[in-house]
Amino acid sequence: METIKPKSALRNSSNKSRLARTFQKVINLRTAKKIAFSNGVGVCVLAASQHKLPHHASSNGDYSKAKQKAVLEALLAKVFAGVTSIKAAYAELQMAQHPYNSDAIQASDQAVVEELRALSELKGKFSKKELDLSPQVTLMLAEIQEQQSLMRTYEITIKKLQSDVEEKGSDIALLHKRLQDCTAFNRSLERKLNASAPLSMFDDIQFTKLNPGHFVQVLHFSLRSARSFVKMMVEEMELAKWDIGAAAETIEPGAVFAKESHRCFAFESFVCRTMLEGFNSHDFGLSTDSPTTRLNPEQYFNAFKNLKSAHPKSFLVQNPNSCFAKFTRTKYLNLVHAKMECSFFGNLNQRKLVTSGGFPDTAFFTGFAEMARRFWLLHCLGFSMHQQVSIFQVKKDCGFSEVYMENVSDESLPSGEINGANADVRVSFTVVPGFKIGVTVIQSQVYLSPVTTPPDEGAECHFQMGVRGFKFSFHFRSVVVPHVMGRTAERGVARQFLSVD
Repeated sequence: METIKPKSALRNSSNKSRLARTFQKVINLRTAKKIAFSNGVGVCVLAASQHKLPHHASSNGDYSKAKQKAVLEALLAKVFAGVTSIKAAYAELQMAQHPYNSDAIQASDQAVVEELRALSELKGKFSKKELDLSPQVTLMLAEIQEQQSLMRTYEITIKKLQSDVEEKGSDIALLHKRLQDCTAFNRSLERKLNASAPLSMFDDIQFTKLNPGHFVQVLHFSLRSARSFVKMMVEEMELAKWDIGAAAETIEPGAVFAKESHRCFAFESFVCRTMLEGFNSHDFGLSTDSPTTRLNPEQYFNAFKNLKSAHPKSFLVQNPNSCFAKFTRTKYLNLVHAKMECSFFGNLNQRKLVTSGGFPDTAFFTGFAEMARRFWLLHCLGFSMHQQVSIFQVKKDCGFSEVYMENVSDESLPSGEINGANADVRVSFTVVPGFKIGVTVIQSQVYLSPVTTPPDEGAECHFQMGVRGFKFSFHFRSVVVPHVMGRTAERGVARQFLSVD
């Protein structure tokens, strides 16, 4: 009778042998060790038996080769970990040089020496074939050491970058301070340049020797102050988050600017137009209710000489009821709108003080007072001239004339074609009005822009002029008559007037 062994018995025998092998592995495990590193971090690992090799090492030869290979791999891992530690320690040594830290330098130097000594000992053991390494434990410790060294290197890099950022921040702050100092110095030079030095030529000038050249000198002196005030006003607009383009469009609707920086010409036009309004009147049109007595030309010249070297703020405080003080108050209220002042300074204190007869002690009003002084000097000198002085401006879309006009922008705008249509250069707006002294014409400064619609024939240019309180307009065409004075040179050409409306 055939005996059949139950399958359960075979299964039980196999389970017992597997259990025995598991117990054998547990017995061969070494005691857990705690590895302490120089940075105080401890790692607890279970060191397995050195005899834990691949199961396929069935013979002693295969076992020996596998063990030797594992030991060499562990040796290389330990060497690379040591090199990484040396690299991290050397980085710490470099970091400690700037700023100088003697304790950190000594600690980094000691770490480099210890790692080099460990590598030297490892080399000696390898040469003498006295390596006694547990491959698994050595690989694990080498990996931990290398990762810690990399972390130290990254921390050093972060500190170096933070130090660079702080250094750059210090440099930026220093450069910003130098910029502020240079700006303040430039402003002081500009104030000195725009002071009374250009008018020193009038110190010894006699009333009988006045000529249009003197008027041109004072006009340029006034325009420098106007441009300085415009620059200050635009800076305040930018600080108040104004839309500069929209503000320029409000002053000169439809104006096309070749550059964004040319928008300042619109503000300059507004300032000059406001400051020169009423120029043809002997008192600048200030005494509408009670007309004042008109002075003779020599009295105007004496008033000019008295005010040309005076400090505007001091003169206003000492003479609060003078015509110049009234002119300054009136022009300030007309030029600086209440909403503008509130936007710039957050209140209307300056306006209230000016309205009550006072004069604010602020940089903004000081700049305005200097500009007002120069325009008042221009007015006094104009009425001191032996010939009639009149002011004119060019209407929009007039053709450009080099005799009566000067292009205020640096860029020339040649005639040509725009999108296939004939284009011509026309006056977009008047920036600075022109003046006529007897037969001498001082050019009006205009801003030009191209247009595609030619003007009507026979009306090349249309002027509006005022002569001592009377206004008239005229058209002209080219002929040769007395001379015209421009900003840069005198020209021997003028125009013949055709009709008076």
